[in-house]
Amino acid sequence: MDITLYKQKKTSMKNFKLLICVVLAALAFASCSDTETYADMKKKERSAINRYITNKKINVISESQFEQQGCTTDTAKNEFVLFENTGVYMQIRSKGTGKKLKDGEDVDVTCRFNEYNLLEGDSALQLTNIYQYAWCTDKMNVKNTSGTFNGTFSKQFCIMYTTYGSAAVPSGWLVPFTYINLGRYDSADAELAKVKLIVPHSQGQSAAAQSVYPCLYEITYERCL
Repeated sequence: MDITLYKQKKTSMKNFKLLICVVLAALAFASCSDTETYADMKKKERSAINRYITNKKINVISESQFEQQGCTTDTAKNEFVLFENTGVYMQIRSKGTGKKLKDGEDVDVTCRFNEYNLLEGDSALQLTNIYQYAWCTDKMNVKNTSGTFNGTFSKQFCIMYTTYGSAAVPSGWLVPFTYINLGRYDSADAELAKVKLIVPHSQGQSAAAQSVYPCLYEITYERCL
């Protein structure tokens, strides 16, 4: 073989191998860049919450101001209280006309709710037993143990359990129980407890916890007989 031709082929092979290495390195870099870390996901969640608060002109108040107002939120000012230890935002639409859940007491409570995935948009309705699945009452048993509330969903006629496969009530759903009254429509002036909640993944249902997204909830609580 001609020496000059041999050297040209050898050089071409080296260049080809170098090109392959560059391409593989670029692909590896792109793969690493496309891998979303937990920190990245939390940043997206925070951005989604902040976007919703801004777009809806929500007035965030502190827990101390909330307490000074008698543990109420002024809906005319679109107030939400932020609970710093959980990251949950709450607006009490109605405290209800029933009674608070006493220490050591456990009751069955039915819930009507809308769930919105805020990562998908401000009005991305994800689950509901108001506009759909009206036969699902989403009954849960809630117990108050020295001011700590725990809840378990019934496995029958419960869209939350059917959808997410967990009987554990999201921690965010239990935040209002310190402040609301549990009653029924048993008189003309009776009102049920109604709240809006912005719930981060750490206080949410299993899918939100796994995929790291926040949810907005509109929930009505009613004491069972």
